[in-house]
Amino acid sequence: MSFKAFDLQVLNRYLGSQATEDLNRFLERMPQNVGQKALIAGGIAWAAAASLGLFTMMQTQKLTELRAELQAAENLKPIVPVMTMQAVAAEQVQAWVERAKPIYAGVEINANGNQITIQSKETTNYNQFREALGHALNGGAGWRATINGLCVGRECTNNALDVSLRIEKVSIDKPAAEVQPAASSESATPPSTNEGNE
Repeated sequence: MSFKAFDLQVLNRYLGSQATEDLNRFLERMPQNVGQKALIAGGIAWAAAASLGLFTMMQTQKLTELRAELQAAENLKPIVPVMTMQAVAAEQVQAWVERAKPIYAGVEINANGNQITIQSKETTNYNQFREALGHALNGGAGWRATINGLCVGRECTNNALDVSLRIEKVSIDKPAAEVQPAASSESATPPSTNEGNE
């Protein structure tokens, strides 16, 4: 449409003072032409739409704040090391047994893997049995001994003095790092250029 074909008189007619008066007259007569029930229904619909929009905006704001709080809490999460119990090497346990046997000759001390047994058929050897047990509980650096079974007295089945120990160590490891998603092959491969061929 060319500028010459544009009618300025029509534009002036729509933007003039008479147009404003016509709009006011139309709005004043709307209740008579449309009806009050239709206006009320329209008002209710507009109010419901406005309430829904306000509710949605408030919920979105709350969700954003909650997400920020969760992110802050995740950043404050401490790095906790992983503690596990590991069996002491059989060679270390056997070496301790070989050193302890001459000291506590009145009791029988044996090793089986990370297990130590201290036994005696006579209750008269209780003092050596007690000392050997205390020595085994603190036998090596970092040792943690767990009593698997203990029997003292004539009521014991095979030996009057009998104890079985499991020797372990506390192992402290770094927490496992979170696995990051692998980059896609498209992003990992740089785009090829044909500048040399041009």
